[in-house]
Amino acid sequence: MSFRLQTSWQTSDAPEGEFNRDHLIHFGSGQKIQASSAPEYKGNPAMVNPEESLLAALSSCHMLTFLAIAHLKRLPVKSYNDNALAELGKRDNGKLAVNYMQLNPEVEFMDGVEVSRETLEKMHEKAHANCFIANTLDCEVEIRF
Repeated sequence: MSFRLQTSWQTSDAPEGEFNRDHLIHFGSGQKIQASSAPEYKGNPAMVNPEESLLAALSSCHMLTFLAIAHLKRLPVKSYNDNALAELGKRDNGKLAVNYMQLNPEVEFMDGVEVSRETLEKMHEKAHANCFIANTLDCEVEIRF
């Protein structure tokens, strides 16, 4: 299995001595998003930045894996919301990296479906262990629920 996208940038107006960081990402699905660097790195705050994209990939992957587990356990989910967080920091070698990510999933099961905190914890642990993106990352990932 493989995935492809195209990232496109072209020169445009920018202050003297700078460059415009806005670009377009074309996904294999046909969708497009406008992106830039984070505002702290002179990017456009109205556009998605790479750090947000990485966090979105983790949050989405964890959610989809959790939903698959719930489905297999015949525990129908009514809603799933996550207020995720990523922090940029320096590694031991002095390089900047996303060194901490936190997921805060809130899961509501369908009426009449009771799930213990212990079962929910095990489901999130299994989702994290089986999420492709989580298995790719080299930073601390905390899941709070």
